[in-house]
Amino acid sequence: MSGLVVKVGGRVLLRNLVGVIEDVARVARSVEVVLVHGGGDVVTKYSRRFGVEPRFVVSPSGVRSRYTSREELEVYVMVMAGKINKEIVAALHTLGAPAVGLSGADASILRAVRKRRIIILDERGRKRVIEGGYTGKIVEVNAEALRALLGMGYVAVIAPIAIGEGGELLNVDADQAATSIAKALRASTLILLTDVEGVIINGNVVRELTPTEIPSIIKEVGFGMRRKLLMAGEAAAAGVGRVVIAPGLAEAPITNALEGAAGTLVRCRQ
Repeated sequence: MSGLVVKVGGRVLLRNLVGVIEDVARVARSVEVVLVHGGGDVVTKYSRRFGVEPRFVVSPSGVRSRYTSREELEVYVMVMAGKINKEIVAALHTLGAPAVGLSGADASILRAVRKRRIIILDERGRKRVIEGGYTGKIVEVNAEALRALLGMGYVAVIAPIAIGEGGELLNVDADQAATSIAKALRASTLILLTDVEGVIINGNVVRELTPTEIPSIIKEVGFGMRRKLLMAGEAAAAGVGRVVIAPGLAEAPITNALEGAAGTLVRCRQ
């Protein structure tokens, strides 16, 4: 695939949904596009409406993530695969970009292994082992199903829900989902949109990195950026031509990233 995988997170969707969707529709006229969306802030809002208080945990490496109980999984699936996914699809159709919205469980697009136990840092910074809940690590991507949709001219809009070994639904991180899909499709470009200008160290945007440079700077960025950096390095090392961690709140954020006008480029130097 010489196409494009884009991941857009909840804060960007809340603040710049129109700008992102318009740009996806524009870019999709000339290249195959898979759009993977998050939406954690929206899930949090609806969880609280249903009386489920969200819980977040931090791994020993400093990556912050949602802890998904059985109760929150129900809200997560409804909001991600229902409300957010279908609103994006409807917006794309309105702009003349035919789109198909799926969760990663459909056609087993994303298969994952449920995390039975996870290690977290408690409020005192000590390591603890807790039940893994309903989160998963992606182990397989049904690339053929995605290629079929793309070959028919559709934008594939994917919610980060996977199917587990026992047929259970699992919450998977959207950055991980986008990275896994980009690797499986051998995409030429992966764009991870965020609500900041890129990877920022000492107040400055880092314009370019290689995968081998990431471990030395990972602790110099905020929790929210650490997972993106790790996923960007993984994708670049696996053969994705270029990965851009790009500002999603600007006008035409995808076009800007493709043109090298914004964000942090991660790639293996020749």
